[in-house]
Amino acid sequence: MLPKTLALIHTSAIMVPVFQQLCAEHLPGVQVFNIVDDSLVKTITREGELTPAVARRVVGYVNSAEAGGADYVLVTCSSIGAAVEQAAGLSSVPVLRVDQPMADQAVQIGRRIGVIATLPTTLGPTADLVQRRAARAGKAIELTSVLCEGAFEALMNGNGARHDAIVAAALKELVAKVDVVVLAQASMARVVDALAPADRVVPILASPGIAIQHLATELV
Repeated sequence: MLPKTLALIHTSAIMVPVFQQLCAEHLPGVQVFNIVDDSLVKTITREGELTPAVARRVVGYVNSAEAGGADYVLVTCSSIGAAVEQAAGLSSVPVLRVDQPMADQAVQIGRRIGVIATLPTTLGPTADLVQRRAARAGKAIELTSVLCEGAFEALMNGNGARHDAIVAAALKELVAKVDVVVLAQASMARVVDALAPADRVVPILASPGIAIQHLATELV
């Protein structure tokens, strides 16, 4: 039997080595190739929303991945999640938005769910996804959304320490109010690793590892 092929579509080159390591660990028999276009999320940030033009480009990249031999497509950016769902309906191979397995896991863990992000264009789509996945599972949830003002700008200006401090402070406050926390952006996961055990009293979920572990059950 020929090995399965997974296409990863990214909006930041930073995520390529992150997923490369995860795939090597959890999908050792799967061939992987990457498509990267960081202009997608830059356009969304500038426009303040997922535009039809960006959505069409996402659909195009999914089509390109399928044409490139992908048996499965994973899109690793939460900000373009709605476009990923559109693309899934037009593709003949399975297409997954990176945050769906994480949202499903959060819904199973608890009723009070916190969603935290550094960009409003990511916070909204992720919160909406959690609500919809809860409804699909027949679960009533209480959602708390937190935007880390100034953190993304600090990161883009090269001040990673300030980004991490803003996110850490918001996380410490949020964990006291919820049963589980969902990180809307994978770039925030490094902050969780640096938190003291006393500040991680509830599960804090990051999408990359959960998504790849989910695919390990799909790509068998």
